Amino acid sequence: MRLVSTRTPELGATFVEAAQAGLAPDGGLFVPVAIPRFADVPDLLRLDFATRSAEILHRLLGDEFSRAVVEQLARSAFTFPAPLVPVDGRIGALELFHGPTLAFKDFGARFLARVLALGAEGQRRTVLTATSGDTGAAVASAFHGLPGVQVVVLYPAGRVSPLQERQFATCGGNVLALAVDGAFDDCQRLVKGAFEDAELVVRLGLTSANSINIARLLAQTLYYFEAAAQVEGDAPLVVAVPSGNFGNLTAGLWAQRMGAPIAAFVAATNANRVVPDYLDTGVYQPKASVATLSNAMDVGSPSNWERIFALFGGDHEAMAAALRWGSCTDAETERVVIDLDRAGYLADPHGAVACRVLQTNLRQGERGVFLATAHPAKFREALAPALGRDIPLPKSLSDLLELPLLNEPLAADQGALRRRLL
Repeated sequence: MRLVSTRTPELGATFVEAAQAGLAPDGGLFVPVAIPRFADVPDLLRLDFATRSAEILHRLLGDEFSRAVVEQLARSAFTFPAPLVPVDGRIGALELFHGPTLAFKDFGARFLARVLALGAEGQRRTVLTATSGDTGAAVASAFHGLPGVQVVVLYPAGRVSPLQERQFATCGGNVLALAVDGAFDDCQRLVKGAFEDAELVVRLGLTSANSINIARLLAQTLYYFEAAAQVEGDAPLVVAVPSGNFGNLTAGLWAQRMGAPIAAFVAATNANRVVPDYLDTGVYQPKASVATLSNAMDVGSPSNWERIFALFGGDHEAMAAALRWGSCTDAETERVVIDLDRAGYLADPHGAVACRVLQTNLRQGERGVFLATAHPAKFREALAPALGRDIPLPKSLSDLLELPLLNEPLAADQGALRRRLL
């Protein structure tokens, strides 16, 4: 797999080089030069998830890793299921929250950690990441305790759920949690600024575990094949993706180019409508993010839209033709959570947003799937008032309530981050 920067096509890298660097040297994002299309997708869909994932990864990475190494990467990273749960006669939820931190980010973070560990003996590595909620937990879990690795998580103070915060801010050890006085976009800006600081990159061995890292996205392509494998019948499949930084949708579009039988994608956002507004008007205008119930999607300047823009060659008409889209208010999100709960399915706010926008975009004769990206118990403070009842906590979350927070405050200032990292 050869990769190039979205901003300078002459800047190339192998997969390992791109995974280690995170961001391209020019500040762009690494994307594949070409995406292969598999001719035997029906055969692939008959395989179990781990076997299929290893086969797809081998086809993509076989020039850098042996089949045995790829199989070990896949089988050690993807140790949990991604079940497709019926919600009604036409719509199902692909539950991606059965990993150790109860969020879809476990797929990408665990794969990335294992990739970076290959041949890294004796190398110092600092994994710097920004989180709007679940990335921090998945990265902290994947890298916690690994020798030679320091993890630094930047998150917007007061803008993640209490349980999300506890998942990464109680680890200690090699995990440093920095509560930034600002929004997620400020955290993302600080991370990008750090990667543009050549001295920091060299001295600390900086790499990123955000969805700007190509390894994260490559792992995420795999569960779109799993969704297609579990859907019954021949109706065209439409997948709704709750979208904030747009890495998940990028991975889905790549999977579609590889041959995953998905007829269409629905880009579902909350009140942060930068991408829906662009698809409506052709004018891309990042804005300050606003806080919502679906906090992991509170992004006003989504990094991975640059990758989607590159995938379509900047052609707005092509993007608008390939995608469906919409947004959901907090009031609508609460209504969907209540309605789904009455029907027997408990959704987290992000899944509820995707379900609502899917319902408004699903056409006659199609089958819909929305991504359920996090366990609803992680948002019990937000959901309990709407549901009129408490949500029981899994033991992995209830145990966190007994642990002290080990975070540090940080001003939303590049110099402040630089001084803390050094």
